[in-house]
Amino acid sequence: MTTNPAYLQQGDTVGLVCPAGYMAIEKVQTCINTLQEWGYTVKVGNTLGKEAVNYFSGTDEERLADFQQMLDDDTVKAILCARGGYGTSRIIDQLNFKRFRENPKWVIGYSDVTVLLSHIYRNYKITSLHAPMAAAFNDEGYKNEYVLSLKDALEGKKIKYTIDTHELNRKGEAIGELTGGNLSMLTHLIGSSSESKTKGRILFIEDIGEYYYKIDRMLLQLKRAGKLENLAGLIVGGFTDMQDTTLKFGQDVYDLIYDKIKEYDYPVCFNFPVGHQTNNYALKVGAGCKLKVGKNKVVLEE
Repeated sequence: MTTNPAYLQQGDTVGLVCPAGYMAIEKVQTCINTLQEWGYTVKVGNTLGKEAVNYFSGTDEERLADFQQMLDDDTVKAILCARGGYGTSRIIDQLNFKRFRENPKWVIGYSDVTVLLSHIYRNYKITSLHAPMAAAFNDEGYKNEYVLSLKDALEGKKIKYTIDTHELNRKGEAIGELTGGNLSMLTHLIGSSSESKTKGRILFIEDIGEYYYKIDRMLLQLKRAGKLENLAGLIVGGFTDMQDTTLKFGQDVYDLIYDKIKEYDYPVCFNFPVGHQTNNYALKVGAGCKLKVGKNKVVLEE
């Protein structure tokens, strides 16, 4: 069983950090304003809006120190990563989670932040949030149901999402803890101390900007590592901005995913609203959930 961090109360502090890629402070202002309107105090980390060091939001040492400070600050009840990109795996092994284990808090993000979510669930059995980050609040995004699903999750409302069916879905019902995230990151973590355990769990995957053959290769690696054969269920989210080679791969992304799991009998849901897109519901990594894939609809609930 996993441990849920305490749900947030009015006046609680949310820390904002950039553990990976650079993000300008002006692109985070709407997020800060919205969190304050939700009733939270916002603590801005040193890496937010800091001058970029090459691709990153500060050096590895600066990003490590900033995230560590948020982990150790008992007044911070949630840490929202402003963006992903790349770089979290460069600091994950140096982070000290001792204080965090004693006083769990919500760690929030997706994409490259999958490294943190997977590491925390694998090693400490503490629930975290795969959810919209700072840019999702911009252009009135703070009004949509997907950003508001983050608010609901932080306040302790149980997850219950109902979506339309998809022609590739495999009907059935699954019960298990939820795990997953960005496919590239899940593959990257195989063989490390942050590797996801998938047996008996409901796995969700998503990705962006990859070539079809690379998605095929990553799925084969998951399969060869035994990550796909004993699932309770599979949720396939958005695979946006996919690319093809000059000589066409010959399958779209959902078809090639289906080919990798067609021999198994667990329920599968395609086109779930999670990923690098506006329709990105908050999901609790580590939470016990039920996935029901029916003829006319799909329901995921705690």
